[in-house]
Amino acid sequence: MLKVTKADEIIEIKNICFTIYSQPGLGKTSLAFTSSKPLLLDFDKGSYRASNRKDVVQVDSWADVASISKDDLIDFDTIIIDTVGKALDFLALDIIAKNQKLSYSGTLNQQGWGQLGARFRAFLKLLNSFGKDVVLISHMDEKNDGDEIKERLKIQGGSKDLILTDSDVIARISIYNKERHLIFSPTESSFGKDPANLNDLTIPVATSAEFETNLANVIKKIKDKLNSLSKEQVERKSEVEWFKEVLPKIEKSSEINDILDRAKKGGRDISKMVVDRAAELGMDYDTETRGYVYPEETKFNDEQEGSSPFDEEPPEMGGSESLTNYE
Repeated sequence: MLKVTKADEIIEIKNICFTIYSQPGLGKTSLAFTSSKPLLLDFDKGSYRASNRKDVVQVDSWADVASISKDDLIDFDTIIIDTVGKALDFLALDIIAKNQKLSYSGTLNQQGWGQLGARFRAFLKLLNSFGKDVVLISHMDEKNDGDEIKERLKIQGGSKDLILTDSDVIARISIYNKERHLIFSPTESSFGKDPANLNDLTIPVATSAEFETNLANVIKKIKDKLNSLSKEQVERKSEVEWFKEVLPKIEKSSEINDILDRAKKGGRDISKMVVDRAAELGMDYDTETRGYVYPEETKFNDEQEGSSPFDEEPPEMGGSESLTNYE
């Protein structure tokens, strides 16, 4: 049976896929180890360089992780794939070994690339189904584009697009002002995906107590923000529906004036609904009484023409314009 999430139900974000990339030597693996209860799948054989190394699986072939189970991961909250480029290389070799028709001269053909994408996406979904956050670590390449240098994920073939699509969050590590920063915002020359509007976060010094749980705190902040947005959207949907139901029943000026304060807090789309209903009823806004009246109820002057209660005070609901317009 199809399970439908109703418009008035919150979609809770429980797990995310987070891609971190940078030039070599900026501490991607060390940062990943500051996530909550991490397990690192070491395809790149570089985990020994991390000063804060936690539990690791040394991967020699895709078969080492292909049969991973929920019981294997019961003690962990976060699964780190280091690096995602090497993981895809291992998966490509596994595909070729099992079906030579999916390769040409030792590399994947078009059909093989399709299977690579499907199998790796299925692997990420499997980890997610176990209730785990996934951190994908990638090296960075630079490509000259005229006078501009553009950053790229160091991943073979079209697999880069797979990672960009399937990642909920993408951030790069950069150094400026002698500090490392986790930058989420995309630019013309670099990747980024910032659903929680974090923009730029300073990474604590590796020897500090704050660094020990740094990525765990960042991931929690992202989930809290996304779930807060979901809740706000649901509340806003409910508010819009309330006005859609109530306004057509309003006939008296006192009735519409009773809901003006609530409309101001609701945002511009709700304010417009109130203004339109008042106009439909033939009401004018009286700036002296600060309420709607029928023309026969007051002496209306030319200076008041076209005014509304929402001209005096902007809607108070912060950020409502960036939310979905449910009209």
